[in-house]
Amino acid sequence: MLKINSLEQYQSDYKRSVENPELFWESIAVSFEWKKKWDKVLDWNFDEPNVKWFDGGQLNITENCLDRHLDSIGDKVAFHWVPNDISEKGRKISYRELHAEVCKFSNVLSRNGVKKGDRVCLYMPMVPELVIAVLACARVGAIHSVVFAGFSAQSLSDRINDCNCNLVITADGAFRGAKTIDLKSIVDESLLTCSSVKRVIVLERTKTEASMLEGRDVWWHDEMLNTSPNHQAETMNSEDTLFILYTSGSTGKPKGVVHSTAGYMIYAEYSFRNVFQYQEDDIFWCTADIGWITGHSYIIYGPLLAGASSIMFEGVPTYPNAGRFWDIVDKYQVNLFYTAPTAIRALQAKGLEYIKPYKLDTLKVLGTVGEPINEEAWNWYNDEIGKGKCPIVDTWWQTETGGILISPLAGITPLKPTYATLPLPGIQVCLVDSEGYEILGNDVSGNLCIKYPWPSMIRTNYGDHERCRQVYFSTYKGKYFTGDGCKRDEDGYYRITGRVDDVINVSGHRIGTAELEDAINTSDKVIESAVVGFPHPIKGQGIFAFVISSSSDNENYIEEIRAQVTKVIGPIAKPDRILLVDGLPKTRSGKIMRRILRKIASGEFSKMGDTSTLLDPAVVEHICDVYSQEK
Repeated sequence: MLKINSLEQYQSDYKRSVENPELFWESIAVSFEWKKKWDKVLDWNFDEPNVKWFDGGQLNITENCLDRHLDSIGDKVAFHWVPNDISEKGRKISYRELHAEVCKFSNVLSRNGVKKGDRVCLYMPMVPELVIAVLACARVGAIHSVVFAGFSAQSLSDRINDCNCNLVITADGAFRGAKTIDLKSIVDESLLTCSSVKRVIVLERTKTEASMLEGRDVWWHDEMLNTSPNHQAETMNSEDTLFILYTSGSTGKPKGVVHSTAGYMIYAEYSFRNVFQYQEDDIFWCTADIGWITGHSYIIYGPLLAGASSIMFEGVPTYPNAGRFWDIVDKYQVNLFYTAPTAIRALQAKGLEYIKPYKLDTLKVLGTVGEPINEEAWNWYNDEIGKGKCPIVDTWWQTETGGILISPLAGITPLKPTYATLPLPGIQVCLVDSEGYEILGNDVSGNLCIKYPWPSMIRTNYGDHERCRQVYFSTYKGKYFTGDGCKRDEDGYYRITGRVDDVINVSGHRIGTAELEDAINTSDKVIESAVVGFPHPIKGQGIFAFVISSSSDNENYIEEIRAQVTKVIGPIAKPDRILLVDGLPKTRSGKIMRRILRKIASGEFSKMGDTSTLLDPAVVEHICDVYSQEK
């Protein structure tokens, strides 16, 4: 595998990847196992958009994750699984054991009617069986769609219905910190409005009582009994869909982001190996949940493709106390650690007493993901966790990009706190102004775009290609628009400055304001609502809802709204602040001026700019008064 070993090599590889992208990616693709070589490396246009990598090639990604490793590292640990409860014994799963379990569950899926191209939804805790189920889907050629097990029944049914899924894999429940979550009853509720699902496979995890519908629901352990550990992987074309992962957008309906097989595989492995500077004996730990893209690319696919040993953690960073992460780092001798700024800030707020008992001397690389990291948190992470000896890779990427696009390479790229620094080879980034003209030179700011395809990029939105074109490719002709603002400093380093559309980044997870407003507006007492993001000391961005309501019982009603959002979307989307107001600032054409609401939510009353053009300027004064009274 091609691995960059110096800054000079990065510069040379980057130059080569831009001058001849096809030759560059072909030189990386040949190191994987193919059933049939491709006819053409790349075919693309961004107008439709239509992107095909390694077209005509045939492979199965699980043979590259598992089968090809069996002779060389079959007995190496693929996963150290760490349970939520410290008193429960962990599990150690080798590549050979993982392969056998994946083959068995592939046979289970086939026996339960799953065929190539079928969609399978997974709503599961962070247990090894989730990885097994994901890989088994890929092995039989089914398309997996993992839904984070913190989403509500309605969010789950929306996603199942959107991709017309016919099998759901879940568990009786999940442990998360001190809580037990009843997953099966959430699935049961969601399936009341899903006619496509014919079968539900249920893993026993919490041993809580689960109602099983005869003819539809079966137990995982029953299905695995006496099942063969041999399975011939399905032959997939390079551009066959590997998975659908839903992400919030600026319109209410979640978008099913489609990733295809070969390009995603090549980029996940390449980015993992190079960003973290992975070496074969390293223990890697990405703390994300597999329900998000970070878990797909850097818990499952990237590390397994590279033959790495990873930690998979079921719990949360503060349970049973705020030293849990550091206990695991020491116990398992973790070398490469990848987490979110939200987690860093939350642990920073708990103080140093939870770090002092631990050595943390095996750590070599620290990473951050999900949102830009602020300087204070970066310095704390560097000083207290890395002891000033571990490079921090501040990675920028998205669900739609499939893998890390801009990041330091650990120990190679000179660092600057809060900067994602430089694009990986093959990633042709540019900044554009509001008219779409490229901004050249350094010490400039603009909207971040990418002007050439990369292997792991989004192919479409499931069932809605026009939406994919509109959202990502129509704003600036011939470019993929990330939706992020960005600064390029005097050294050519990139710093992400945040979303430029109506999407809030809460703890590294994107939630569309429209989706939040839709959830609030389902209450019959809500006349109108507007949601914006505001600075939050832990989450990065908090959710601030301005609500016009017919209720007179303000205090109880605010809690009702929070409960409603939790029910419709999930606890992650619960507004941090709700302000009941008499009106919203609107233009004469009726458009809500969110810019003004963002300033109010941040307490920046003096920076609202000209409000005289509003339909009713007095509304702003009223909202500011209400805000000041409640502060």
